[in-house]
Amino acid sequence: MQLVKLTETIVKELVSDPDSITVKEFPSDDENVITIEVMVPEDQIGRVIGKEGKLAKALRVIVQASSYINDNKKVNINIDSY
Repeated sequence: MQLVKLTETIVKELVSDPDSITVKEFPSDDENVITIEVMVPEDQIGRVIGKEGKLAKALRVIVQASSYINDNKKVNINIDSY
């Protein structure tokens, strides 16, 4: 759950309305994979993804690095709008 909190903290700093963000962990068939779903309002998704996906890529790198230090599991982060 620490990775979900890290992801949520980073994403909430990127958007103008932090209370509208939802971050959840979903179970995976593979026990070595963690899937995190980030739900962002449609008008804020550009702030999370960034130009050419650079912010989303940086978010994935930071969370993956934290996972390797603590759990050594692969992390999939899905960013979607509502």
